[in-house]
Amino acid sequence: MPRTRSVTKAAADIDRRTVLAATGALTGTAAVAGLGYVLGPGGHEAAARPAPAQALTRKVPAPSEVPLAPYTRGTTLASVATGHGSGYRRLGDGPAWPRVVRSDLRAARSGRAARRTALAAFVQFTDLHLVDVQHPLRYEYLRSQTSSAWRPQESLSVAGAVALVERVNALRGAPVTAAPLHFVMTTGDNTDNNARCELDWFLTAMSGGRITPNTGDPRHYEGVQNSGIPLYWHPESALRDTDKRDHHFPRLDGFLAAAISELRSPGLKLPWYSTVGNHDALPGGCYAPGDSYFAELAVGGRKLMDLPAASGKAIWDNVKNGGDPRGKAFEELLRSQARHMRPVTPDESRAPFTPAEYVAAHLDPAHAGPGPVGHGYTQANLAAKTQYYTFRVSDDVIGISLDTTDPGGHYEGSVGTTQLDWLTRQLKAAATDGDHVVVFSHHTSKTMRNLNEDPGHRGEKRHDGQELAALLAAHRPVLAWVNGHSHKNAITPHQGTGGAAGFWEISTASHVDFPQLARIIEITDNHDGTLSLFTTLIESSAPHRTDFSDLSQTGLAALYRELAFNAPGSRAALSGTPGDRNTELVLRK
Repeated sequence: MPRTRSVTKAAADIDRRTVLAATGALTGTAAVAGLGYVLGPGGHEAAARPAPAQALTRKVPAPSEVPLAPYTRGTTLASVATGHGSGYRRLGDGPAWPRVVRSDLRAARSGRAARRTALAAFVQFTDLHLVDVQHPLRYEYLRSQTSSAWRPQESLSVAGAVALVERVNALRGAPVTAAPLHFVMTTGDNTDNNARCELDWFLTAMSGGRITPNTGDPRHYEGVQNSGIPLYWHPESALRDTDKRDHHFPRLDGFLAAAISELRSPGLKLPWYSTVGNHDALPGGCYAPGDSYFAELAVGGRKLMDLPAASGKAIWDNVKNGGDPRGKAFEELLRSQARHMRPVTPDESRAPFTPAEYVAAHLDPAHAGPGPVGHGYTQANLAAKTQYYTFRVSDDVIGISLDTTDPGGHYEGSVGTTQLDWLTRQLKAAATDGDHVVVFSHHTSKTMRNLNEDPGHRGEKRHDGQELAALLAAHRPVLAWVNGHSHKNAITPHQGTGGAAGFWEISTASHVDFPQLARIIEITDNHDGTLSLFTTLIESSAPHRTDFSDLSQTGLAALYRELAFNAPGSRAALSGTPGDRNTELVLRK
C-alpha cells in the first residue's frame, strides 16, 4: 500500500500557496519538522512513524517586512567581497556574480518566469568548522605540509558563524520567488576537532545564546599564536613571524583577548537541520574514534606546537594516502615528541564526543532554538545508533539526510549497505507518493572513495560515491544532492537512467576558507514540463571592509573573512566558475 503522507498544509494547494507567497500574503507556517521513516533498533524501519514534531509557526512579520518581490540585496547578486592592493590585501565591495542558466539536463523554455510557482526554498550552511584553537590534538605544526592544518583566521570561526546566522535572519524570503524560506540545513563539519566544547558552540550559534570560544585558562589564550614559533602569525607580538615577514600580516594588539571573549548569537529564526561530517565524527577529521590515548591527550595539559619538517611530511603523506585510519602512526609520533610538548591548562570540555552524544546533544531541549527538536535526529536514531533520517520540506518535497562518514577512519566517505538499502526504500516511497526528493550529505560524489570497514558493523560492505550517484540517478523523484566537504563551489549534472530525469549535485564552499559562503536553494515548477532549481550564494552579515581597531563581534567577523582571503596557501579557485555560483538549474519534470 502507498505510504500515507503526513503534511502540515500552508494553503489549500501549491499554486495558491505560491501565489500568496509571491504577493506577500502568506505569513503562516513556514515548515514542518522530521516526518520521515526512522530506523528502529537493528537498523529496521520502526513499525510506525513517530508523531511529527510540533509544527513551527514563524512570527508574522510586519507589512513592511513581508517579501513582496524578488531581490538581490544581501546576496552575491548585489556585491561580493573583493581584494584590493598588493601584499596583505584589504577587502572591499566588488562586482556581483550574475545568474547563469544551466541546461545540461534539460533545455530552458521561454516564458517560464511568468509561469513558475515555488515548491520549496531553503538555505545550506556547510563546513563551519567551529574550532577550539587551543585544543591539544590540533596539528597546526603540519602547516608547512597543508594550509588546512592551521589558518590565521580560525580563532574567529565562532564570530564568523554568528554573522552568517545574522545574514540569514535578515533575508527577505527567497531571492528569486520571494517565497518564505522553509529551513536551514548544515551539511557537516560543524565542528573541527570532534570536541564537546565545539559542539556546544555550534548548537548555541545555531539556536541562540552566549558563547565564550575559549578553553583551558579562562583568562588567557594558550596556543600557537603566542608561542614564539615563527611558523604562526603572532598578532600581538613584535616577533617577525613568517606571515608578517612574507605576507605583511598586521600587528593587532588585543586580538587574542578579543578572540576568546564572549559572543552572543541571536540564533536562527528558521527551523534548522543537521548533517554529520567527518570532523564531527572522527578525531582530527580522519582517525577512527575510540583511542584512549587521543582522548586523554585532548583533555590533558600538554600540547605539541612544533615539529621537524621531515616528521611532518611523513605523517601528512600517511594521512593523504589513507595509510593510518586507526591513527597508530600519529599516536607514535605524538608519543615520540612528548618531551617537546608545552604545558597548557587541562580542560574536560575538550573531550571527544561519540555519534550517540552528537545525536543526544541535538535532542537536548536547551538547543531546540526554533526547532524542530533534534534538528532532524530522533530518539529512534539514538536507539538504533544511526545518523540518517528523512523530513518533509513542503507539500511536494521531502529531504533525506545521509551519514557519509566512515567510522573506520579517513577523511573521505562512504555509506554502508544498511543505509543504502534504507535510502532505496525512501526513494521508492517518494515515487509512490509523488514527492520530489532533495538528498543532503557531507561528502561529494568524488570524495566518497574510502571503503574502510566500519568497526561496529564487521563484514558490512561500504559503497562509494559513484555507486550512490548511480542509485540517485535511477530514481525519478531525486532533484538534487546537496553537499560540502570539498570547500569549493561546484555544480555537477548527473544524467538519469531508466527513464529518470537525472539530478544536480550542488556542492558549496566552506565557511572557514575564503570566500566563506552559504547557499540559498529554491525549487520551482515552470508548468512547461520542467522544474528549475535556483542557487544563490550569500556571505555573512559582516561588512566587506575591515577596521583593525574594531575588535567588536562584528569587527571580528569582518576580520575573519579578510584573514581567510590573505591566508598563505589558500586556494583561489574555491569560489568556482560562474556556472557553480548563482544559477538556474533546469530539469525535466
